[in-house]
Amino acid sequence: MDIPHETLVWAAKTFGLIYLVILSVVVVAYAFWPSRQKEFRDASAAILNREDRPWR
Repeated sequence: MDIPHETLVWAAKTFGLIYLVILSVVVVAYAFWPSRQKEFRDASAAILNREDRPWR
């Protein structure tokens, strides 16, 4: 089975683009999902908590 190089390049570019677009949509949907809002808010404030500072 001999597949031309141009066909392989076209397939890689096409399916790679589709893969990256779908992955981006999934990541953005995960980040903005309403049930995850509290988790991300807590994580963003966690670095500001006093109990997380080094002992002095």
